[in-house]
Amino acid sequence: MSRICQITGKKVITGNNVSHSHIKTRRRFHPNLHTKRFYIPETDEWITLRVSAAGIRIINKKGIYKALQDAKAKGFYKA
Repeated sequence: MSRICQITGKKVITGNNVSHSHIKTRRRFHPNLHTKRFYIPETDEWITLRVSAAGIRIINKKGIYKALQDAKAKGFYKA
């Protein structure tokens, strides 16, 4: 399973570790992902999503049904 949020589309990005002497080595920045179950009252079903902390906040703000519709339109969620 890839490290991509199914609501926001956040994924791994790369950058540098920078030491005190400014020697740079490559590193990866991982999104803060959680596997979480959500209940959708409109369809009366439970779904399991891999979402970032920001994705959980979006779901709390918009609602799970609207957040899923937006994610499907952007291509982040495929059901």
